[in-house]
Amino acid sequence: MAAAVEIEGVSKRFRLYHEKFTSLKERVIHGGKVPFEEFWALRDIDLRIEAGESVGLLGHNGSGKSTLLKCIAGILRPTTGEIRTQGRLAALLELGAGFQPDLTGRENVFLNGSLLGLKRSEIAARFDEIVHFSGDEVERMIDNQVKFYSSGMYVRLGFAIAINVEPEILLVDEVLAVGDEAFQRKCLDRVAAFQREGRTIIVVTHAADLVRQVCTRAAALDHGRLVEVGDPNDVIRTFRDHLMTGEHAPDPSALAGDRSPEWRRVRITAVEVVYPEPSQAVVQSGDPLELRIAYDARDEVVDDIVAGIAVHGAIGQLAYGTNSHLSHQELGTVSGRGVVSFRIAELPLLDGVYRVTVSLHTRGGLQYDHWEQHVPINVKASGRDVGVVRLATTIALEPGGTVGDGGVVFRAREAKETDQP
Repeated sequence: MAAAVEIEGVSKRFRLYHEKFTSLKERVIHGGKVPFEEFWALRDIDLRIEAGESVGLLGHNGSGKSTLLKCIAGILRPTTGEIRTQGRLAALLELGAGFQPDLTGRENVFLNGSLLGLKRSEIAARFDEIVHFSGDEVERMIDNQVKFYSSGMYVRLGFAIAINVEPEILLVDEVLAVGDEAFQRKCLDRVAAFQREGRTIIVVTHAADLVRQVCTRAAALDHGRLVEVGDPNDVIRTFRDHLMTGEHAPDPSALAGDRSPEWRRVRITAVEVVYPEPSQAVVQSGDPLELRIAYDARDEVVDDIVAGIAVHGAIGQLAYGTNSHLSHQELGTVSGRGVVSFRIAELPLLDGVYRVTVSLHTRGGLQYDHWEQHVPINVKASGRDVGVVRLATTIALEPGGTVGDGGVVFRAREAKETDQP
């Protein structure tokens, strides 16, 4: 298969100027030279993207993702190395890129189309489809200057132009999630159609679930260097590992917020994550996991104590929470040192790094100790499902089957012979 994009030994250097000499005297003193610092946004990038592939570029802010995309688009020239592309290329790189704010939406459609290599007659033939794809709000404003458009309208119109010029290579930077849910679904449907037609798509995003859903391969960048290329799940895990390595765990005691009257009567001294394989700090989705919370009540006897955990996803969303009181597993009386163990028989989480909050408190909610999202759990899951949890799902086709009279129907499941009485 021919390569749509070949990147060989590409590096990109920028000059960062920290001073600006405005007077003749300053320029004479410094010999006309303005001091600068060299900044390498990209270093020795080698990447081959085959025709028909969908590749997601992942990385933290400042890792070089957008710079690489601009080099592929020809907006920036690499300092060293070479980039070769095959076929018509359309790029949607940032909000309003290529738009002239004093022109109307209609005029900008023709301007952008001509910049992407289309004749006026070709743009006119596709104009109605472009405007229709952009949505009703853009359609009503199409003959108004785009400087009066909302940010969402800007990107929707830009995306509609980019995908309707029928490019062989589509470059998208952080805009696939723009607009409301209906427009996002329409964008993803069009991307899927592009994939079926064998077009090449390169996406820059922070959304790991989007990469799993859309991309056949992924690449992770860190401080301008390519750290991994491969299956989306593996690359996402590497990307998250790099993010975690650069962060220091916070002081748990500094995360508790307002102190309760009971604060530190019982202290959390350590938390241990017991993985199924001791040599690997990772758990497969569906495998067992144990969390062990070490406490110290010192010389006190405490007869009102509840231990709790809460599992949070990558962006802080709560995936699951429980405690010994809610689950009717009372701890009784504690004194001195000991351990409270939470054993999860089958962890249903999808691939990713999760953070666990652990706490000790009274039945009335007064905190003894609390570590907020302090304990990382590394979960590995196969497949390309998206979300937080994996549900055991069986998909079957029933030729000739029916569902009520249409709409949404609720009914009880029919009993089978294998069911217990």
